[in-house]
Amino acid sequence: MNDDVRNIVLGVVAAGISAGLGWIARTYLWKRKLRRRQAFFGLPENSETLLVVNRDPATSEPAVHRFDVFALLELAALIKDCGANLQVVTQDSVRQGFGERTEFCVGGPGSNRRMLAHMSAMLPGIRVNVDPEPGPDRGAFQIGSERHRMEPGVTEYVLLARLTAGERREARPVFLFCGQRAITNQAATRYLARNHERLARKHGNNSFVLLLKVVNSEAYGPDVVELVADVTRAAQAPLPAPEPSPTRASHRAS
Repeated sequence: MNDDVRNIVLGVVAAGISAGLGWIARTYLWKRKLRRRQAFFGLPENSETLLVVNRDPATSEPAVHRFDVFALLELAALIKDCGANLQVVTQDSVRQGFGERTEFCVGGPGSNRRMLAHMSAMLPGIRVNVDPEPGPDRGAFQIGSERHRMEPGVTEYVLLARLTAGERREARPVFLFCGQRAITNQAATRYLARNHERLARKHGNNSFVLLLKVVNSEAYGPDVVELVADVTRAAQAPLPAPEPSPTRASHRAS
């Protein structure tokens, strides 16, 4: 074998080794990224998860708003990327606790009983005005001492939460998407899809509650979302009891 042939063979071998090492490195990084995603969502390979859908409050028949359907599709893509299986259930048909399977719950407490149960149990510091009558406080969020009113189509709010039950390391999380309107639910799922890696780096596998603002949904749909605040501490602390009205106080004093 002359020098030219030897150099060609060595070059081919070196290129093959480099390609193989590159493939191994990319595969390792991809698997590590997948494991981190699976840990954040609580979705190991072939695990089971629940997608809990609400009902459209604008209809008398059981129905799901089209923006909530879009939200479910975005969540389904995240679940499939983790290699997990999903089951779609309605808000009034779930009869189980939390922590055994990862759960994604979509819709405010006025249209989703499951959301109401989760917020009552795990987020005592939040109240949502579910009064159907028109008014400035309709759909407003009360978080601690702060109140967040919506201006439909201009400024609207949605809560994005990752919650775990107790201190069990193996407990699966519950993700809540609690918006003032259906389009804000989709905005929150899209925000999670775009930012889950950053959220995982910041919060790890711990609980968090974020207040998001959807800007000008009339023009931009669910795409323009701003982080208002991390309200985890306020959301998990019970709200103070309302002060007695002056009438009652004066009556007791007399």
